[in-house]
Amino acid sequence: MQMEKSQAVPGGGGCLTGVVRVPVKVVAVLVVLPVRALWDLLVVGARAAQRHVLAPLGRGAGWVLLRVWRYLLRPLLLVLFYWPWVGLWRYLLAPGYRYLLRPLGLAAAWLCVALGRYVLVPVGTGIAWTLRHLVVLPSGWLYREVLTPVGHGLRWLVRGLCTVVFVWPWVGLWRYVLVPVGHGLVWAGRYVVLPPLSLLYRYVLLPLGEVLVAAWHIAGRILRALGRGLRRLWRGWVARPAAWAYRQVATPVGHAVREVWRTARAAVREARAEVRRVLFGGPPGEPARSRARTLGSTTAADAAPAPEISLHERRG
Repeated sequence: MQMEKSQAVPGGGGCLTGVVRVPVKVVAVLVVLPVRALWDLLVVGARAAQRHVLAPLGRGAGWVLLRVWRYLLRPLLLVLFYWPWVGLWRYLLAPGYRYLLRPLGLAAAWLCVALGRYVLVPVGTGIAWTLRHLVVLPSGWLYREVLTPVGHGLRWLVRGLCTVVFVWPWVGLWRYVLVPVGHGLVWAGRYVVLPPLSLLYRYVLLPLGEVLVAAWHIAGRILRALGRGLRRLWRGWVARPAAWAYRQVATPVGHAVREVWRTARAAVREARAEVRRVLFGGPPGEPARSRARTLGSTTAADAAPAPEISLHERRG
């Protein structure tokens, strides 16, 4: 009894859930974890690009476009499209309409009114009387007495043929074939297909989805812990040793090399001056004092050397 309780799967998923959970965990570690890591990297890269690249580019492009519109396109549009049309309307079209087209239009309207009132109206009245007595009245009689009965007969004939040829066969097919077949398919879907699908969803797909969601959250936690561990390893094994090496080794060695280089350069400069004086001659004088300094003294090179002191002793 205790073994059965210990082997039971938490959440009430049954044995099938216990069998599916182990492969799903393997898939989560091998597939979901890399996908989650790639997703986090893409999110971080997109945020950095938006913050440091796209936003400055957008602000710069907006500033440039605003200046181009204000100082180039807007004056150019005014010069090419606005001011010429305004001048054309103000100094040519408006005076032409006011002093030429409007009087001509009024005269043409008065002429058309007079022509319609004293010419077209009498002529139209005569034409209408002629058409009424010669065309409309005979056509009405022909429509009422001849065409209407013939149309009713053709309508009843076409309706009967369509009912016999098209309506009754389709009604019989619908009533005695399609409706029974549809009822049978509905019954089969309700009592044959839906129960297995419901069981599959309840005992396979739903537990599998829950396991995948849990694996996704576990992968996120693992990645966060892994990131913290890598950051601590970087600080402990790379950043801090490098800083210590720079402070304790590289800096003293650099100072020593710099002093040696200054001393050697000063010695070469004095030797060059001495050779030039020997070869080409020059006024006698005291030898130039060396500006070089030893590692432990601030006196000239020809003075008495100071006792050598190492870097460690000086720091101490």
